[in-house]
Amino acid sequence: MLIYKIMTADAWSAFQASSRFTGAPIDLTDGYIHFSTAQQAQETAAKHFAGQTDLCLVWGDAPSDDAMKWEVSRGGDKFPHLYRDWLLAEVSGSAALPWDGAAHQFPKDMS
Repeated sequence: MLIYKIMTADAWSAFQASSRFTGAPIDLTDGYIHFSTAQQAQETAAKHFAGQTDLCLVWGDAPSDDAMKWEVSRGGDKFPHLYRDWLLAEVSGSAALPWDGAAHQFPKDMS
């Protein structure tokens, strides 16, 4: 299953340069990296990133090790949480996440 992370373009550039992502400030505070499924990503963007520009959507297969946990969060849904750094080798794609003044525009082919 693919998991998705919304991050700033600067964070994505730093991730690419270092080959690992330790997390956004909220991830560091919570002790794990927050992800969303394809079905959860638009609501995550609306709730936590409304109006922000210069964002990227980054995705990859959910890691199969014990550091990946599916935990109940918003609305009783299980969200993917990674309790370690995310490695660039685990990323399979990225796209700009432009703001159109009302909502972020997600790639059409998310599955």
